[in-house]
Amino acid sequence: METFRNTLSTSYAPTETADLYPESDGKPMAETDLHIEAIIQMRSRFRNYYRDIPDVYISGNLMMYYEDGRPHKAVSPDLLISFGVGKKPRRTYKIWEEGKPPDFVVEFSSKGTVQNDLNHKMELYARLEIPEYFLCDVDRRYLPAPLMGFRLIDGAYFEIAPNADGGISSETLGLDFHLLDDGFGIYDPEKREWLETLEEAANSRAERDRERAERAETELARLREELARVKENAS
Repeated sequence: METFRNTLSTSYAPTETADLYPESDGKPMAETDLHIEAIIQMRSRFRNYYRDIPDVYISGNLMMYYEDGRPHKAVSPDLLISFGVGKKPRRTYKIWEEGKPPDFVVEFSSKGTVQNDLNHKMELYARLEIPEYFLCDVDRRYLPAPLMGFRLIDGAYFEIAPNADGGISSETLGLDFHLLDDGFGIYDPEKREWLETLEEAANSRAERDRERAERAETELARLREELARVKENAS
């Protein structure tokens, strides 16, 4: 991948790189609560899914800088996934420091961003060689389809055709994205299960623990009854 040299001329030497590379562009995270909730839920599903894998970084609404020394060359994806870079918290994502761009990016399109998502960002992400780029339209009225996936082939993005069940497969993640009645779902075809948020996973574990405890209590009661019968027959 192309590397970039620092060509920025400054009249002083900043004491922190944050002076050159701000952590925010001053823009809101999303246009509506619906968009914010969708972004948070999808991010949480990925964080739960990859929670035991140490070299997967998942973030969003993070300033991503793609040319060293040119801080105006930046973009803030709604969600990004990068393999092989570690989970450590980051204030920004500098491609030349990480050694690679993200492997997967999602943008949640809105009335104010849809043209940028379909044009400038698509061209930029392709130039940065991000393998897959997905778009979600929570309002279901701005994109050509509410859920779209694109795969990089020979330097350009080509739309991923939906599966027979309507899902869109990500080769990068090995997961299928689905448009559901109440939002967007992500399915693991190998494990044959839907991805859960961190909260949903915690509730599922609690429910499984409760069911195991109930089964254990039922079995203990059965054994006590059996022991009582044995003692009664022995007498």
